[in-house]
Amino acid sequence: MLFNSLHFVIFFIFVTTLYYTINWRLRWILLLAASAYFYASFIPAYLLILGVVIVIDYAAGIWIENSAGKKRRWILILSLVANVGFLAFFKYFDFLSINFSALLGFAGQKNQVPLFRELYPSLILPIGLSFHTFQSMSYTIEVYRGNQKAEKNFGIYALYVLFYPQLVAGPIERPQNVLWQFHKKMEFDWENIRIGLWMIAWGLFKKVVIADRLALVTDHAFGDVAGQNASTLIIAVVFYSFQIYCDFSGYSDIAIGTARTMGFKLMTNFRAPYFSASISEFWKRWHISLSTWFRDYVYIPLGGNRVGKSRLYINTMIVFLLSGLWHGADWKFIIWGGIHGIYLILAQFMKGVPWWPASNKNQVSPVVKTFHVIWTFLLVAIAWIFFRAGSTAEAIEIISVIFDPAAYAVPKIGINGTEFGFCMFLIALLMFKDYYLPDYVPQKPAFWLSFFTVSFLCYLFGVFNSNQFIYFQF
Repeated sequence: MLFNSLHFVIFFIFVTTLYYTINWRLRWILLLAASAYFYASFIPAYLLILGVVIVIDYAAGIWIENSAGKKRRWILILSLVANVGFLAFFKYFDFLSINFSALLGFAGQKNQVPLFRELYPSLILPIGLSFHTFQSMSYTIEVYRGNQKAEKNFGIYALYVLFYPQLVAGPIERPQNVLWQFHKKMEFDWENIRIGLWMIAWGLFKKVVIADRLALVTDHAFGDVAGQNASTLIIAVVFYSFQIYCDFSGYSDIAIGTARTMGFKLMTNFRAPYFSASISEFWKRWHISLSTWFRDYVYIPLGGNRVGKSRLYINTMIVFLLSGLWHGADWKFIIWGGIHGIYLILAQFMKGVPWWPASNKNQVSPVVKTFHVIWTFLLVAIAWIFFRAGSTAEAIEIISVIFDPAAYAVPKIGINGTEFGFCMFLIALLMFKDYYLPDYVPQKPAFWLSFFTVSFLCYLFGVFNSNQFIYFQF
């Protein structure tokens, strides 16, 4: 069920209305049933896979809490292996098999293991598998660390993993932030309704009006890279940078807003990332739930920044290579993560260079900071090429064309001048909102007028072609 569909609108109104009309002690049952229906609306069979993971981690949490010594550690390891095993099997089996075959080829051998997609061509990656796997893992880790009591109510724990607003594309929550909320009686609060509905409306606007309109240009350019000149590709890369931001942050806004209408407060996932003055700052503003997940469960356990320089660089690269692999079973994603790791390592060497954006510099003038913001955006945009291109070879081809002075010509972007101007206006509107009104929510007297105006603009200017959210594939 897509957030940008009539199906979801009807579902949301029905579930939220019923939520406030039934006894509060039964609400978790309603939300669990609604969440199961929400996920099953994609592919029902994959609800069984999620169910197996839920049972494993529910039992593991209680077992860890009731055990001591090395036994607790082994239970945690078994739980993590099970979670990573499911993820690796569905998402990385073919990728690992193909690369293993390539290695065997150098030795004149052949891999006899068939590809998963050849054995079961009708099966696809379960939607949101990477998201709810990480959320499940955070639960057992926090129980092991003693930061979270094991949840005894199986239904409440299942809801923690299945909660429909953030089930398929985050935010990736921690149990300390969410589980206790499912036990609390949420009173009807106009403030929650006002904030939630506005976030839904603005998130939908970012998705269907901005992201999906920019996609008309990016799909045209990236769909035929060989036929594009450098000018067209540059416009496509810049537009894609804003497309993926509006697409993913739009989903997060709708997810957080949907939960907020029922009184639940989920973590913020984006904070105006394209106003970052360094790559380090960018990752404090972009996909915050994932970046903090890797920080808490990978980077810090590896030693974080409390180690020597060489080990610090290794830790940084490990985190970002894993982040790239998390995003997709393809070398282009690993390279994308590696590029960001290199950016952060370079920042350590370039601390004294005025033009290189670094988060640990002293206060700089507004002009210099603006330059750093633009420079950071360009670095991020270049990395996005690997994220969007069909393959690593295609990404390299795009970069080679962009940096070829002879490849520049009049851009052919697939839309007319008026549409292009409208796209530029939407980007400017987005940046204005992020900079000047990041937390703006209309007050009560003007709320309904503002809400229905934005909703009408979504209907009037939205691109409705059943586009899935980009991060659904992860």
